[in-house]
Amino acid sequence: MPIEPGRRSDPRIRLWSLREDVLVEGEPQDDRLVVVTRWGETKIENAGEMVWESLRRMSLGPVSLDNVLGPRGGSPDEVARLESVLLRLSGSVVHSLGTRTGEGPMLSAVPISRSARFTFADVDPARPVRLSRFAALRTVDGDLVVESPLAEYRVVLHRRIASRVVVALSAATSVEALTRALEFEPALVGDIVAFMAAAGIVLLGDWADGATARVPRFVEDTDPNLVSWSHHDLLFHSRTRLGRYGGLSGVVFPTAQSVPPPPLVKQPTGGERYPLFQPDLSALATADPSMTEVIENTRLCQELADRPVTAEQVGELLFRAARVRSVSPASAGGEVTYEISDRPYLSVHGLYELEIYLLLHNCTGLPRGIFHFDPQEHCLTLVNDDAGELDEVLDYAMIGSATSQWPPAMITVTARAERSSWMYGGIAYSLTLTHVGALQQTLCLAATAMGLAACVPAIDPGDVVDSALRLEWPAEIGVGEFVFGYRRGHWNTDSVPL
Repeated sequence: MPIEPGRRSDPRIRLWSLREDVLVEGEPQDDRLVVVTRWGETKIENAGEMVWESLRRMSLGPVSLDNVLGPRGGSPDEVARLESVLLRLSGSVVHSLGTRTGEGPMLSAVPISRSARFTFADVDPARPVRLSRFAALRTVDGDLVVESPLAEYRVVLHRRIASRVVVALSAATSVEALTRALEFEPALVGDIVAFMAAAGIVLLGDWADGATARVPRFVEDTDPNLVSWSHHDLLFHSRTRLGRYGGLSGVVFPTAQSVPPPPLVKQPTGGERYPLFQPDLSALATADPSMTEVIENTRLCQELADRPVTAEQVGELLFRAARVRSVSPASAGGEVTYEISDRPYLSVHGLYELEIYLLLHNCTGLPRGIFHFDPQEHCLTLVNDDAGELDEVLDYAMIGSATSQWPPAMITVTARAERSSWMYGGIAYSLTLTHVGALQQTLCLAATAMGLAACVPAIDPGDVVDSALRLEWPAEIGVGEFVFGYRRGHWNTDSVPL
């Protein structure tokens, strides 16, 4: 990242700073500086006074390196040394575009990747430019932030003039056209566009000859590695992996200082409660098929028989797959305490944010309705006995399972968002989806061992489930489904083969 000399007659100026989470340790006379970043420690040997002073000022906020280098621009060796250090720290160096009037930066590019590289170059005023189709705008602390899963920087728009230029890039245009439309000076528009392009959020294209006029063409639109990705899927993926996130991630307890730990399990109010059957585990250990048999004979069934399941089977399935086996205290450095539990399916750190609702259509021993499962008490609580709402959800399950009739029983899995986000930063929802898969797999294996057939329907009932389950969205959200019963044509009254 070459340090370009400033243009004293130009009102715009490039500014440099370090991310707010960077710590510079050392003194000018030390032989070694240590720069602590989110990516780890960087040791700089024989830094010299110029490097030390530059990093010190950059840690305080945006600064023009011209001011650090002095009126003569520093010696070639000093400039080369500083460039080398900034290149090593590029994943922690913030680039800003400001003015010499001292009004503060217009916009800043904050690195979110260890390997971030900011290459600023003038843009041909006639060249087509456009925001990436993956770019998104949101507000943070009163500023607009532009980000893209393809970019190694997120750009903070501090001033309205920068916001107007960026918003105008939603469709293909050029610096010349933007200058005319916004009535800003060409150099200003050109610098903002070049800045956004260096951050990886604005695309630089080419003109192609169309049937009647020139057509803008951008590589992103035909890249085979990108055309299959939707904006939200790629953004979700990139923001749940540390390499392209840039924020707090992992077990960081982001709200633990202001919010008490959410309860271990949800306790629905009202509604009749139904204790469930609990099987004898020693008897199951003797009679169950081997794990290899269960895995090899597990099949997702798409057509269930018109035969009721029993209350005993419901109780056994949930006992095998989802009950609370034990509860224990946990802490984070002694300052944050909370409860965790142990259950048959995987949940990272034992937090278990998932809730289970049972939708019963045809079950001997239990009424038709929608129930919440308490994994600690191993019982059901009726939350909705409205036949019309149950029928509507079962319609979705039938369509999603590609079957011709309603399943006798269906499980809808929800997540209490606060239970996971209270502990995890950045990756809470990603882990929730992992936990859903673990629960579905455990349910499927348990159902197979019991001689039942199972299916994971590909449905998106959306608001229908939220309403039917009486969820307070988005505090609790639907995240997965599971249906079970008997396989059509593969059962008799004496035995149910795997």
